[in-house]
Amino acid sequence: MIRYALTRLGLLVLGLAVASVLIFASLRVLPGDVGQLIAGAEATPAQVAAVRASLGLDAPLWAQYLDWIGGLLRGDLGSSLVTGTPVAAELVDKARVTVPLAALSLTIALLIGIPLGVLSALGRRRIGGTALSVAAQALAAVPVVWAGLMLVVVFSVWLGWLPPQGFPRSGWSDPAAALRALILPALTIGVVEGALLLRFVRSATLQAIGQDYVRAAAAKGLTRTRALLAHGLPNVGLSVVTVLGLQIAGIIVGAVVIEQLFTLPGVGRMLVSDVASRDLPKVQGELLALTGFVLVVGFVVDLAHRLIDPRQREAA
Repeated sequence: MIRYALTRLGLLVLGLAVASVLIFASLRVLPGDVGQLIAGAEATPAQVAAVRASLGLDAPLWAQYLDWIGGLLRGDLGSSLVTGTPVAAELVDKARVTVPLAALSLTIALLIGIPLGVLSALGRRRIGGTALSVAAQALAAVPVVWAGLMLVVVFSVWLGWLPPQGFPRSGWSDPAAALRALILPALTIGVVEGALLLRFVRSATLQAIGQDYVRAAAAKGLTRTRALLAHGLPNVGLSVVTVLGLQIAGIIVGAVVIEQLFTLPGVGRMLVSDVASRDLPKVQGELLALTGFVLVVGFVVDLAHRLIDPRQREAA
């Protein structure tokens, strides 16, 4: 197990290294010049060149990359070219919105996907099970923006229960108001991701129902439902753990869009704003932090799968 963990950790570090190169290179081909943006539209070429020199943007690309990597190894994600604020400090500040949003969205997706997926599989020959399956198919195909707009119309415009946009200026000093502001965005992501998870859990449950050990348990006197709960669900759980990494990555991507839609001051909205202003060091740090988070989640899921599955433990 230790050797496996070290191997996966090495792949994690390699993945971060490759991601850093791709992020750095891709941002350099974007149109626009941050030196021109900072100097102003009326600045002369000499003034723009002076700004670029003061920011270190006139150095060779390889030197800029090594300087960035050197800062990363010291735990420094860099500073904003526009405001001069450390990237790490701004990430921590914006994560106070994005992390609770992602956690609440994942909780909603799990509450929808797991129990309803099992019920849909158990009732596959009944109207209720078929209806759940059809509803999941439809919701999984819904664009997350459209789902958010529909939820705003229902819960904000028609019923007036929840705020349509925004986040309290006081932040989490008023937990009730902050939580109310996150309910609609989290529902938007959680419902769509929950529908995807429901389909996956349904498929995994149907496969478990057809396994010999479930049939043998049913032949010994257990009902099909009890046989599945006692012997099939542990294997379904392994499949769910495997797909959770993809679900979390999908939630992070969805948060970038949803924070724009609901005007939430999170990491996703900050990232879109920084891309528009060509704040390259800040965008680099943000993208690498998000990539690292997704890779770490995958690493943890791999280890959890290895620890939970007795077949893999025996093989190790």
